[in-house]
Amino acid sequence: MFKKYWGSFFVVLIIISVILGSCQVAGNKEEQEVRTTRLTMGYIPNIQFAPIYVAIERGYFRESGFELDLEYGNEADAVALIGAGEQTFAIASGEQVLLARAQGLPITYVAAWYRDYPVGVVAMEGAQITEPEAMRGKTIGIPGLYGASYIGFKALLNKSGLTEEDINLLSIGFNQVEALVSEQVEASVIYIANEPAVLRSMGYDVSLIKVADYLQLVGNGLITNQETIENEPEMVTAFVDALLKGINDTIADPEDAYEISKKYVENLADADSALQKEILKESIKLYQQEFPGFSETAGWENMQQVLLEMGLMEEPLNLEEVYTNELLP
Repeated sequence: MFKKYWGSFFVVLIIISVILGSCQVAGNKEEQEVRTTRLTMGYIPNIQFAPIYVAIERGYFRESGFELDLEYGNEADAVALIGAGEQTFAIASGEQVLLARAQGLPITYVAAWYRDYPVGVVAMEGAQITEPEAMRGKTIGIPGLYGASYIGFKALLNKSGLTEEDINLLSIGFNQVEALVSEQVEASVIYIANEPAVLRSMGYDVSLIKVADYLQLVGNGLITNQETIENEPEMVTAFVDALLKGINDTIADPEDAYEISKKYVENLADADSALQKEILKESIKLYQQEFPGFSETAGWENMQQVLLEMGLMEEPLNLEEVYTNELLP
């Protein structure tokens, strides 16, 4: 009888040991799979990045194997780091990817975040600048002759048969609202989710010309490098999946996304909530896509043509290397 019970006890002991060992292996595996990953976004901490904050807070990135280290800074710098293999992911606009590729940097755009190019021209309603042709002879403020704002504006001019000689283009830094209110300029090149909402919150009636209404270009999206895609495609897909979940949740529940963002955006809790929620609402219009993350060929072809016409690229690129939809979850 002793042998009988001892044998049963021994079997139970083995089972317990296996379970505990499996738990330990699983725990070690989880620790090994979760990697700290830097994600660079342009601008500064802002409600416009709510999908990222939602995806972090709801554990989507961690479930996909990532601990995110958020960084805000210059797009071009982040693109250079990714091209050199010193960073894995960043948010960048389409023209940055093409310009990097033209310089030999192996950058690839793997998921669209914005459906439309986010640049436009805003003016006070009384100025009657409601279409591109109405800008002729007017003083137009722009942050500077660089970046997405300038490229988007040049694309708008070209599409409308205008040139810089047809307007008075004035570099004003990121002071578009102040320049308009003080009548320093008659219209300003802006990001459509931000400055128009600010002006309306101040009581001004404004008109808005969106570049996307005249020409399809490639807006902000997730980029990585070719080496990462070739060596760890599943990892890239997992990251894209987490990002898209954050976008979908933000669209579905903007109020909760706003509350979550307070943890990541300094002073958001003390800001004008009506204005910030309006900016989020306008941003969500940019996020909404029939096929989340999908990037259309026409946008890339148009963007490349604009850069060639501006002399920022010398020859066309193989667009199949510039972007891919094959890593969407």
